[in-house]
Amino acid sequence: MVLTLFPSARADPRIVLPRLYLRPPQRGDWQEWAELRALSRDFLTPWEPSWPDDALTRAAYRRRLARYTEDWSRDQGYTFFMLRRDDDALIGGITLANVRRGVAQSCTFGYWVGKPYARQGYMTEAVYGACGFAFEHLRLHRVEAATLPHNEASQGVLRNAGFQEEGLARRYLKINGKWQDHRLFALLREEFMPTTLNG
Repeated sequence: MVLTLFPSARADPRIVLPRLYLRPPQRGDWQEWAELRALSRDFLTPWEPSWPDDALTRAAYRRRLARYTEDWSRDQGYTFFMLRRDDDALIGGITLANVRRGVAQSCTFGYWVGKPYARQGYMTEAVYGACGFAFEHLRLHRVEAATLPHNEASQGVLRNAGFQEEGLARRYLKINGKWQDHRLFALLREEFMPTTLNG
C-alpha cells in the first residue's frame, strides 16, 4: 500500500488509501454525519464520552468545525473524515489530538466508525493512513492510542496497524459517563512500514 497526500496539509489535505480517503470535515458533511452518528448511537456510546443533548444539531457540528480548524491552525490536532472511494460515503472519523512538540513529538489517536461499516477492515486502513500523515508529514516520533480493556475490536485495529501494547492506565478517560481503565498502545516512527498494511 502506498500512502498519497494531495496536495499538502495546509491546502486541502487528502490521504488516499486503497479503499478509503481521509479529508478534513466540511460544512456540507453535517447531514450525512448526523445521520450516520444517529444510526450508530447505540453502537458508539459504550466507547465514547457522554453525548450532550444537542450532539447532532447543525449548531453543535459548526462548533466542532470551528474547534477542528483552530486545532489545525495551531498544530494541536488534525481531524479527518473517512470516506469510501467507490461512492464517497462517509463511514467514520479519525483524529490526531494532543500534538506535543519539543522533546515529545507525539500525538494521541481517537477514531470512530459507523455501525454499518464496522468489522470490514476500514478502520485499520484509516489508522494506517493517519500514521503515515503523523510520521511523514507532521514528522512526529510517536503516536499513542488507548482502548477500554474489553474493546477487543479496537485493540485488533491497533495491533494490525503495528501498535504495541504498553500497559494499563487506571481510570484514564471518562467514557460513557464513568472514569474507566484503558489499555495503552503506541507506534514509533521507526516501526512504521510505509508500503505495507498488516492484517
